[in-house]
Amino acid sequence: MNLPKRTVRLLLAATVLASTATLVVGYVEAERTSDRVTGSPAVEQAFRTGARSPVVPPRAAMTVVATDSNAFVSDERAAPRAQAELVAFAPDGRVYYYENDHTRYWDVDPVPGTEATVEFVFADHLDPEDCDGSVCTRNGVERVNLTTGERTEVFSRVTPGKHSTRWHDVDRIDGDRLLVADIARDRVFVVNTTTELVTWEWDARAAFDVASGGPYPDDWTHLNDVEFVTVDGREAVMVSLRNQDQVVFVALDGGLLEGWTLGSDGDHGTLYEQHNPDYVPAERGGPALLVADSENGRVVEYRREDGRWVESWTWSDERLRWPRDADRLPNGHTLVTDSNGDRVIEVDREGEVVWTASIGFPYEAERLGTGDESAGGESAAALGLPDRRFDPATASLPARVAAVLPPTVVNAVAYLFPRWVGLHEGVALVALTAGALRWATLEYRWSDRRLSIDSPVRIERR
Repeated sequence: MNLPKRTVRLLLAATVLASTATLVVGYVEAERTSDRVTGSPAVEQAFRTGARSPVVPPRAAMTVVATDSNAFVSDERAAPRAQAELVAFAPDGRVYYYENDHTRYWDVDPVPGTEATVEFVFADHLDPEDCDGSVCTRNGVERVNLTTGERTEVFSRVTPGKHSTRWHDVDRIDGDRLLVADIARDRVFVVNTTTELVTWEWDARAAFDVASGGPYPDDWTHLNDVEFVTVDGREAVMVSLRNQDQVVFVALDGGLLEGWTLGSDGDHGTLYEQHNPDYVPAERGGPALLVADSENGRVVEYRREDGRWVESWTWSDERLRWPRDADRLPNGHTLVTDSNGDRVIEVDREGEVVWTASIGFPYEAERLGTGDESAGGESAAALGLPDRRFDPATASLPARVAAVLPPTVVNAVAYLFPRWVGLHEGVALVALTAGALRWATLEYRWSDRRLSIDSPVRIERR
């Protein structure tokens, strides 16, 4: 059916205007409600001035959040440390501690025997003159007393490059030793911080072919998490190999524990580029693994049954986009870091969200006083937690659209666009672009100024 030009123009104009209005309202609303901590001067100012107004709902204990600044959103050439932040929310909801001195913040761990001291992993992109004219990154661990602000650098190393060379996780074994997830060299190592000597090392090439995972050597394993565990009475190191879609257990002699690997390369039904798995031991209802199954947009738990991993619990909602951390708390709740959802949430035993902190692009969160990560929590099976799965049929139109797209596409769009662009704004942006291009194409076709193929063209020689 051919519609009159006037009708087509009115329909396209309405599409452009409605889409533009949606984008404007989304941006203004995000600014008005400060729907993120990252890049929000008001949050930093609240801390610097000692303001006691709450910025998140109250909770029983302090919550510490490390954020991963987005290179595609911030201009790192002008302000390389403008967006990444370490934020601590007091039990009453106010900002208790704040800093944004590093390019990236990653793992955060409470220091045993203290009430408000944490160790965190940082990455700083260095200037070319500090890297022999190339690009390099200082990766390290720093300790900070959140009450006094006293800071101590624990350990650091410089690695070449930046995008796939930033350490994501370091775990303390004891007073002198750190377990390091060396993403730059696809290895795990133990370092004595007193002598600075490496006392143990496992290279992923000892167990995996370089044809697996990502491109070798640029971002082959994306080794993003380590944890020192005890499995069947044996000490081992749990390792998350994101690009191989696997969590493996490495014996101290360097071999993989047979039958304990969760997932396999390309088996996206089990894990899909996961982050931050937590081991729950037998005495707490395990062995179990609580995993932020990032590209699958869910938090999932697997439990050992008859010598194999069986999915025992999963949680997702309409907004969950690229979770990268999940901790089981002693009260049975689950603390979830939703990176592309720009929030940290607490999910109760019934699967309901009972606490939310809106914060831009968070990587990891810790609830102080509950143990390191999931150390104080029980397995979903022991707690009898019910599954909660996002149902696209009952969701909003943008969420239904996102549900039919490949997860990598949805997460790439969320990563590339500014943080205030959510699902509604993303659909509006697509509609605006398509509508404007269609309108321009039709106006060109209707124009009398087009050059006809049969029109004589005279070229004057000079």
